Amino acid sequence: MEDIRIGGPPCPPEVAELRERVAAFVRERVAPCEPVLDGGGPRATAELGRLRREAKAAGLWALPLPAELGGQGQPLGSYAHLAEAEGASDHGPAALGSASLLDALMLRRHGSPGVRERYLKRLVAGELRACYAMTEPGTPGTDPFLTATRAVPAADGGWRVSGRKWFASGAVGADLVTVLARTDGDPPDRDGLSLLLVPTDAPGFRLLRELPVLGAAGHAEFELDEVAVAAGHLIGERGGALGIAGERLQLGRTLRCLRWLGQARRAFDLMRERAVGRSRSRGPLAGLQLVQRHVFESLLALRSTRSLVYEAVDRLDAGLDAHVEVGLAKVAAARTLQHVADAAIQVHGAAGLGPDTPLPALFRTGRAARILDGPDELHITSVARRVLRPDPEADLPGR
Repeated sequence: MEDIRIGGPPCPPEVAELRERVAAFVRERVAPCEPVLDGGGPRATAELGRLRREAKAAGLWALPLPAELGGQGQPLGSYAHLAEAEGASDHGPAALGSASLLDALMLRRHGSPGVRERYLKRLVAGELRACYAMTEPGTPGTDPFLTATRAVPAADGGWRVSGRKWFASGAVGADLVTVLARTDGDPPDRDGLSLLLVPTDAPGFRLLRELPVLGAAGHAEFELDEVAVAAGHLIGERGGALGIAGERLQLGRTLRCLRWLGQARRAFDLMRERAVGRSRSRGPLAGLQLVQRHVFESLLALRSTRSLVYEAVDRLDAGLDAHVEVGLAKVAAARTLQHVADAAIQVHGAAGLGPDTPLPALFRTGRAARILDGPDELHITSVARRVLRPDPEADLPGR
């Protein structure tokens, strides 16, 4: 079937061949393993390890990671096109070694010399796994000032950390967890929040349970009970957590948007194939106006969203503030994935609800996307407030 242009900037010629290789790897090797990977547990761990070895052998490992750390150093403007291809499967980034990008950049910029020496290259090589934990039970994840996890100074110059975190993505099997904790003041003080890198094998760290998201593994709840953390494992300055978190969030949300685009395109392609290939007594589904409407609305959403996402990519790549662009892109990409997956399920009928297509998983990711990385309401409010400032031009595209 003829390829349909989805809009936004075309893939640069120097990246196109690599993008096709990434897309083929995800399509032919990662996608068939999705049911096992979604289930979690030892089988998923073993399968992910195999995929990672194959990605390294294929020369596709750690594409956006810094070259001096063992990655391939793709700049954001180029990697964005690869991220779409990786993201066609929710497990693509982990299988191809790019899932560690945010943690590696954070540790390179803000980690102590000892932390950088001890962990960075092993993290990029896939020998260690890291995750990031802000949200706490009973506390809105959008309000970090209510963080109750506390780190108190220890006699040896380190810290003792106590608290509980949940919905930490990638916590199961992680070797390191970056924990948001209060080092000064009390909730809801706006100051006194710090980030600490906690080894998960430290005494007092206890994984409580996995938290499946709409049935899929990947998140967890854990407890810290007087966990001893060395002084050098404070990330950045004491009290400087929110500035570092802001760096992570803008890039992290943009990467998520790119990956959601890849999954939405996958759902769109499945819908087209079904519409053309599924025949009724009066001809193919593609001849029905309501099916044509599903295709039209999905293509409209994809083209509009891709342009928004690449506006965010361009501003981040240029080192500019992108709060408005990222907020618009995040809401649009989450909605688009859910909308296109839903339309594809509708065109498939009962087959779209069963285990023979990835559509249930794509719809699940789209629905969860509207809450994870900040709910739609947070981004809508944040963008609107910036636009409604007395000098809104300071936050609008082209400023």
